[in-house]
Parts: sequence; C-alpha cells; structure tokens
Amino acid sequence: MDTLKREPKKVEISSAEWQIMRIVWTLKHVTSSEIINLMQKKQTWSDSTIKTLITRLTKKEFLSRKKEQGRYIYSTTVEEQATMNEYANSLFSDFCAHKTGSVLNELIDSMEISQADIKMLQATLDKKLATAPEHVKCDCLPEGCADMC
Repeated sequence: MDTLKREPKKVEISSAEWQIMRIVWTLKHVTSSEIINLMQKKQTWSDSTIKTLITRLTKKEFLSRKKEQGRYIYSTTVEEQATMNEYANSLFSDFCAHKTGSVLNELIDSMEISQADIKMLQATLDKKLATAPEHVKCDCLPEGCADMC
C-alpha cells in the first residue's frame, strides 16, 4: 500500500532529480536497476551518478525503499501533481507579481497542451476574470515604496 504524504513538502530538488522522480511516478514501484536502465536511455549518466540521485531523493524523503527478495524497490512518498504545484508556486513566488500573467502567457504559448487542458484553462480564466483586479501591483520593493513596474 502506498503511503503518500498529503502535505506538499518544500520542493528542493535538482533537474536531474526531477527526471528520476518522473520515472518513479510513472512506474510506481521500481528497482534501482530499472531506473538506471531507463535513465541511461535518456542521459549519458553513469550508474553511480544515478544511484547518487536515488540516494539523495531517499534522504530528502521524496522516495522510499523497501527490500523485496534481496533487492530494493523504490516508490514515491509525495504525490506528483501536488509536488509539481508546490514547485511552480515556489518558483512564481520569486517573480514580480505584476509580471506573473505575462510569464504564464508565454508558458502556455510555448508548450504543447491538449484541447482538454485548453478548455480547463479557459474555464479557470473565465472564473478568475470575475474577481481579478484591474492591475496587479509590483511587489519587488518593500511595502510603501512606489509601484515601479
């Protein structure tokens, strides 16, 4: 039985670690040998590099492992969507609030997304439009300073 943490944890993982997580999220339960085999089809990393990434993710409690028939089986301890959401929110919190809309627009424009996702985005934007402010203030400077953007 999977025991995924319900509270999203602060996502501090590298791009390389994300690639490992994507494999484990997709396969659910996987050995280090399987991870190594799949990663080496995508990257030119050594076995030891991939094992180091797996160990880091285990120490950070993004992966758990249990021994079955003499080998370790890895699974995730965090939900994929919640982790991605937390990572994106953390990233966007570092950006100027005034420019968030244009960054989101550029992301949408540059990514391949399904028609179903586009319809979902349109519905979300229509709902958001009803309560959206006319202007989002710049939050780059301390409160009380002029809105510079």
